[in-house]
Amino acid sequence: MHGLAATISMVAAFGFAAGAASAQDADIGKTLYDDYCAACHGAGAAGDGDMANLMTIPAPNLTLLATNNDGEFPMLKVIHTIDGRTGVRAHGGAMPVFGRVFASTEAGSANPYGSVLEVRGRVLSVAMYLESLQK
Repeated sequence: MHGLAATISMVAAFGFAAGAASAQDADIGKTLYDDYCAACHGAGAAGDGDMANLMTIPAPNLTLLATNNDGEFPMLKVIHTIDGRTGVRAHGGAMPVFGRVFASTEAGSANPYGSVLEVRGRVLSVAMYLESLQK
């Protein structure tokens, strides 16, 4: 699967409701990336952020994810890595667990399922933004 088909498949696999779909907007993904990722990965996602020289594990160049995966953007792996609450990083890792970070930014929703969908929407928005940056 490529591009839009892979994205649609991922949305279906994650069980997103139609109301949460607006969270998967390119502008939201870029804003979240700028706020949470650019300090380490850089404004252009090349692994050259302001904090990169202070890290013991180098920040990867996120524009090469598809290139390094036989030309296919590894959407599910990227989602799991960003979220961090799955088995991909169950035993720790250099990157923050943004699934928890995004959940803690919720203002105590009366609908706990809405909060889950918002977190998934934010994670997917960042992943879709990264997919748009591939070389």
